Amino acid sequence: MSRTLFHLVGRDEWAQTSATQTYRPPSLTTEGFIHLSTASQLLGTARRFFAGRDDLLAVSIDEDRLGAAVRWESADGELFPHLYAPLDLSTVVEVIPLPRTNDGFEIPERWGAKRGA
Repeated sequence: MSRTLFHLVGRDEWAQTSATQTYRPPSLTTEGFIHLSTASQLLGTARRFFAGRDDLLAVSIDEDRLGAAVRWESADGELFPHLYAPLDLSTVVEVIPLPRTNDGFEIPERWGAKRGA
């Protein structure tokens, strides 16, 4: 069974991908990879790096379709997936807004993450 990974991005930045078949965020140039999260890491990542944003999108990605470009690396005491290649848009399963709540973000329950954390 394929695992779903997630990338968080602002609405305007993601809109720029509509004319291309790949997504290349600034981190791919500056750090050499695209930051991803698992469902259980998603809320913590959103809260830590995107607090207060009203334009946040969650991009769900089929890990199996990414191939060997995904590496699991330690950060803040746990393993996070990093994509060492541009994101091919054919691997994207869904892109949805993450509404901000008083105490975090609202994540769909179907993604296996806790709501509103």
